[in-house]
Amino acid sequence: MLCAAVAAPLARARPRHIRAVLHLLRRGAAPATPEQTAAARHAVVTASARCAAARSCLHRSLATTLLCRAHGTWPTWCTGVRTEPFGAHAWVAVDGEPIGEPAHERGYTTIISVPPLSRDRRRGPEGPPGGGW
Repeated sequence: MLCAAVAAPLARARPRHIRAVLHLLRRGAAPATPEQTAAARHAVVTASARCAAARSCLHRSLATTLLCRAHGTWPTWCTGVRTEPFGAHAWVAVDGEPIGEPAHERGYTTIISVPPLSRDRRRGPEGPPGGGW
């Protein structure tokens, strides 16, 4: 799957680089629905053994986000940490709800997220017609 292949080098990048790339890619995309995001995640883990592996959350979340973008939508891409037990994790969410994450992978504090742009912000820096800012 092409999205998994593209996600591999991105997953090795520094967090600020990943965030910058995702900020650029989300432009023009509609917010993804839970169903669209779940379908993309399922396609990614079905097509890529690496993305299906439990310890490949960063690669899986990036590939899922990229597949959503290829279909014109954007979920919220997230990374976070927890303290008990300590761990780091990456996932995709819609309206604050993680998509496809088992119960034991919840409870992380989000450190970085790249949500979809709101409809007004996708119009450009000027905002909506009439200066509604």
